[in-house]
Amino acid sequence: MRALSTFSDHYALFIGLRYSFSRKRSRFTGLIALVSMLGMVLGVASLITVLSVMNGFAGELRQRILSLVPHAYLESTTGGIADWPALAERVRQQSGVIAASPYISDKVIFSGPYLMHGGVLTAIDTATEGGVSRMPQSLVAGSLSALDDTPFSVVLGASLARQLGVMPGDSVEVTLPRITVTPLGAFPRSKRLQVVGLFEVGAQPDTYQAYVSLATGQKLFGEKGRVEGLQVKTEDLYRAPAIAAQLRPMLPQGIEVRDWSQTQGSLFRAVKMEKIMVSLLLLSVVAVAAFNIVSTLVMSVAEKRRDIAVLRTMGASARGVMAVFVAHGLGLALAGISLGALLGMLLASYIAPVTAFLEGLLGVKLFDPNVYFISELPSVLMGRDVVVVVLASLLLSLLATLYPAWRAAQVAPAEVLRYE
Repeated sequence: MRALSTFSDHYALFIGLRYSFSRKRSRFTGLIALVSMLGMVLGVASLITVLSVMNGFAGELRQRILSLVPHAYLESTTGGIADWPALAERVRQQSGVIAASPYISDKVIFSGPYLMHGGVLTAIDTATEGGVSRMPQSLVAGSLSALDDTPFSVVLGASLARQLGVMPGDSVEVTLPRITVTPLGAFPRSKRLQVVGLFEVGAQPDTYQAYVSLATGQKLFGEKGRVEGLQVKTEDLYRAPAIAAQLRPMLPQGIEVRDWSQTQGSLFRAVKMEKIMVSLLLLSVVAVAAFNIVSTLVMSVAEKRRDIAVLRTMGASARGVMAVFVAHGLGLALAGISLGALLGMLLASYIAPVTAFLEGLLGVKLFDPNVYFISELPSVLMGRDVVVVVLASLLLSLLATLYPAWRAAQVAPAEVLRYE
C-alpha cells in the first residue's frame, strides 16, 4: 500500500497533465476547459500588448518633452546671477556634466490678430542652447540665429503659432508680468515681437513655449546683464538627480539646483500610476479566466469520482489526488499562458504594421497627426513585463485550482464504490 501511495504521489503530475489534454472527457467538460484556456490566452495577450503600448507612450512622452527640458537647473533665489559665465564654466568642468547654458524664463500673455493665449517666454543663449536641448534641431521654420540678427524677435511653438494665427514674418504682442510706471499710472509691460521661426517637438511644449535671444530677454525682463539661472545637460538622463546632488556643494550661496525629476516628475509619476491601474484592470480579465478553471475542475471531479475512488482504494493518498487535480488545472492554465504570452509578444512587436493594415482595411486614420502628437501606436516590449504577467497569471491559476482539488481529495471511496 505504501508503494502504491508513493507511485500515486510521484505520478500525480503525469496523470493530471495527461487528463488535461485527453480526448476521452465529455464534450461539455472539454468545451468548458477550452473556453477557460482561450480566456487565459486573450487575457495574457491583451495585458502584454497594452503594457508594451503604454511603455511606448511613456518613452515617446519622455523623449519629446525632455528634448526641450534640460536635465537640471541652477536657479538664483536672490534676484539673478551676474557672473554667470564663470559659474557656467565651473559647472561644465564637473564630472558627469556635458554642457551648461544661461536662461531667463517667465509666464507671459501672447496676443495675436484675433485672440490671446498664455505661455512661457524663455530667453536663451543661441550659441550654447544646442548643448542642453534639442530645440535647434526641432525648428520647422526659420533659424535660431535669426533671434540674434533681428532685435526683439521670437521663435514660437508650432501649435501656439496656429492658435495665435501667426506665421514667420508676422508680429505678436507679448505682455510680461512686469509693471511700467508712467505719469498716467502703472501699466503691464508689453512689447511687439517679430516671429522669425517655429519649432515642433510633437508634445505639449508646442502649445505654450516661445524663445527669444538672451539680449532681448534681458531687456524685456529688466535683468541688466544678469540671468535667472543655468540649464545643465548631464551624461545620463537617469543619473541627473545624483549629478545634481554632486553640484550642490560647489554652488555659491543663493543658488539652488533642481533636476528634471523634480520639474517634470509629477507627469511621469502620473504615467506610471496610469500603467499600474490599467495593469490591474486587465489583470482582472486574467483572473476571470483563471477562475473559470474552477468550473472545469469541479466538473472534472464530478465526472471522475469513480476513478478517484479506485485510486484511493489502490493506496493513493488524499495529497496525491489533490496533486493530480492541481496539475490538471495548471496544465490548462500553462497552455493558455504560453500561447497568450507568445501572441502578446508578437502583437507588441508588430503593433504598428497591424494598425496600418487595419487603417487600410477600414479606410480610416486612427491617429491623425493633425490631431494627435503621434501618427502610429508606439510599443516597447519589456521582458520584465512579460515575466510579471506570466508569474501573476500562474499564481492566480494555482489559487483557482486549490478548492476543486481539495474537494477531489475529500471523495470517500466507500460511498462511491458501494453500488459498483
